[in-house]
Formats: sequence, C-alpha cells, structure tokens
Amino acid sequence: MFDKLDLRKLPPLKSLKGFEATARLQSVRAAAQELNLTHPAVSHQIQTLENALAVKLFTRHGRAIRLSNEGEIYYKFVREALAVLISGTEKISNMASFPALKIQTYITLSIRWLAPRLHQFQVQHPDIKIQLNTCNPGWEFDQNNADIGIIYSLAKPDHAMHWVDFFESKTFPVCSPALIKKHGTAITPQELCQYPLLNVYTEENYWNWDQWFSAIDVVTKNSRSTINVDTAAAALEMAVNGDGIALVNGPVADAYLTSGLLVKPVTQSAAGFGQWGLICRKTALSDPRVKIFIDWLVAEQSRQ
Repeated sequence: MFDKLDLRKLPPLKSLKGFEATARLQSVRAAAQELNLTHPAVSHQIQTLENALAVKLFTRHGRAIRLSNEGEIYYKFVREALAVLISGTEKISNMASFPALKIQTYITLSIRWLAPRLHQFQVQHPDIKIQLNTCNPGWEFDQNNADIGIIYSLAKPDHAMHWVDFFESKTFPVCSPALIKKHGTAITPQELCQYPLLNVYTEENYWNWDQWFSAIDVVTKNSRSTINVDTAAAALEMAVNGDGIALVNGPVADAYLTSGLLVKPVTQSAAGFGQWGLICRKTALSDPRVKIFIDWLVAEQSRQ
C-alpha cells in the first residue's frame, strides 16, 4: 500500500502549466501563444501560484522577465513532475492501442475461479483488454498463442520462462452433503468406495484416485465404482447433483464449499506431484500490462 499524500500542500495544479511555459520561454506572451491562452490568463495563473507559495517566482528587467532564485529552484521540481506525468500518461494511453492480453488457463479453473473475477480487473484497469483462452487441449503453456498462463506443471519451466508459484497443490475429495448423510460426520476414506468416484481422465497424469488413496496409506478394493468424465467442471456438477464424489486440486471447488453445496467427506488430503503457477516469457515482462495482470492475480489469490 502507498502512504497517504497530503494534497493540501499542493498549489493549484492548473497554474503549473503557465509557470512552466513562462519560465522556459521567459515570456508571458510566448507562453500564452503556446498554451493557446490569453496573456491575462497566463498572468493570472502565475499570480495564483505565487500567492499560494507566498514567494515571487519572477523578477522584471525592463520588459523582460527572469526567474527569481526561488523560481529557479521551483522550476526544476515542476519540470520533473510534469515530465513524469506526461510519461505515465503516454504509457497508459499506448496500452489502449495494444492488442488484447491473452490469458491461458483450463476450462474448470476459468469457470470456477478466474472468469468471475475478471470484471474486477477491468474496473481497476479499463485500458487493458483481456482475452481468455481455455481452448488449448494440453496442459503446457502455449507461448505462441498466450501472453500469460495459469497452469499446473510437474516441473518448473526452462530459463526462458518467468514462473510464479500460485495455488497450493493439494488433492482432496468433495461431494454433496446429501450423498453421505447416512454416515454423518464419521465417514472414513475406505467408505468412500461405497459411492461412485468421479474420475477426470484428462487429469490422470497429474492426480487421480489411485495416487490419492496411496498417498494417505489407504488400501482399497479394485472393484470400486468409477465414472469417467473429461473435465473437472463436469465432475463438480455431478458431485453437486449427488451423483458421485469428485477429486479436486486447487480452488475450483472453493465457492461450492463456502456455499455448502459441496463438503469434504473426509479430512485427508494429499500433496500434488506438481505445482500451480503463473507463467510467461521473460521477454514479455517488458510489457507493463503483463506485470500488472500477474500482480493482480497474486493479490486475488492472497485474498482467499
């Protein structure tokens, strides 16, 4: 967070334009022409600024004017401040002409975590256009078609990539409270096998039921009932409807758990074999929009 600025100490900002132009051109008339104002209007700006500062910024030498000692000191600060503002304004204005920032992530993570938050980013940064891409069939970052990725990886990327650790990698079961109501709160991991286990076959290389049971040291029967689906989004909807128990990794079930539509039937969880992270090309960090979006994502994740 930034420290509070005491804006009461600022002079009338409009008057700084007239002061800067007059000081640089050493002429009120020339400053008025440059700013497309009248001579009296620029003189009034200078008088207003001098009154606010309680110092004389110019001295007269015949018909010419020169900066006073105080004026010379103040001009350096005003010039630097206006230059910084111009630079910042140009940078933000140029962002509006950039193509959309392409964000790659998975369908379920987009639906259940990222997409509901994107409107908040647009409110904070209306000049940055975002294009969400969930069509990539693989799990790896597609640097040719995306600027930033929110991905799950079994290994850290190579040196050409910038990586930020993101969500905790932890797998755990979720289900409708109605599905296990006959067990109350005393269900065991072994008893999960009495219910259909929803298996997302596109996630099997990263986490699956066999790995989860093994990680918590539970031996199960090979005859357990399994329903195979292609996305975690489908598994979550089936779990909400009471059709089975889903195994999730990451924040995709958080909203359901908060609302009570889903519960964790057991307390056991297992660490994943990989890591959730934010990824982009290191060269992409020269685009200020990339850093802005990554910083925003990190801040959103920390609020969980």
